[in-house]
Amino acid sequence: MGLLELCEKYFNTTNLYEVLQITEKATEKEVKKAYHKLSLKVHPDRVNDAEKLEATEKFKVLGGVHAILSDKDKRYLYDTKKTVDEDDDDVLKDKDWMFYWRLLFKKVTEESIKAYEKEYIGSDEEKKDLKNAYIAGKGDMDYIVDQVQFARSEHEPRIRGILTEMIDQGEIPAFKIFTHEPAKKRQRRHAKENCESMEAEELKESLGLNSGANSLELMIKQKQESRDKQMDSFLDNLATKYGGKSEGTKRKATAKSEATGKNKRKKK
Repeated sequence: MGLLELCEKYFNTTNLYEVLQITEKATEKEVKKAYHKLSLKVHPDRVNDAEKLEATEKFKVLGGVHAILSDKDKRYLYDTKKTVDEDDDDVLKDKDWMFYWRLLFKKVTEESIKAYEKEYIGSDEEKKDLKNAYIAGKGDMDYIVDQVQFARSEHEPRIRGILTEMIDQGEIPAFKIFTHEPAKKRQRRHAKENCESMEAEELKESLGLNSGANSLELMIKQKQESRDKQMDSFLDNLATKYGGKSEGTKRKATAKSEATGKNKRKKK
């Protein structure tokens, strides 16, 4: 499947500019910024396991789109013929898009996230995102806080103020679910956020992480290592059940047998 077909599949458009949510007049800096923003939303390390497969595919497509729009010759070809070169058409071929991403952007740390949050909150970009999420979710605050970055419960009064002003000015419709949100619905949302926050802190504590610059990176690394160990254990169990003990299991059994023999000799 070619790049334009994948854009249609995952982003409902074959227009590369629409995929990145920018205009054809966007500068190289604006192209990079748009790519960064969208790729963070689907970065495989930042989504849950159920979303990881689709997020990975979207991540690859975004990389392919950026690779074309950030190259003057490739972008000119696309702008004039609305097509892409055959060499760029298959973004699923052997190219490490994660490595490509890391070359463009520095590692994500808690400090960089906080700096971005400070810049984002109260900006025109946040207001645009709030407006789009409000319309797409038909005023449902549960949907809005899931879609808009840093939209935690502590920001809800401010967010409601921004959206209410837009309603008063006629920019967006007044959905009842927003203007008269049931108290129990709001309480469930806040309880869910508190629960997720506690789980995150417990995970960080169990991994021995603090709030330092590398804690987020280490947390991701530790989770990956944990998944790898779980997979090794799973494969060992399969090998034991269906094909005899795996090499790893054999080594463990041998070590255990030797240790048992030594203990018996000591007792004698």
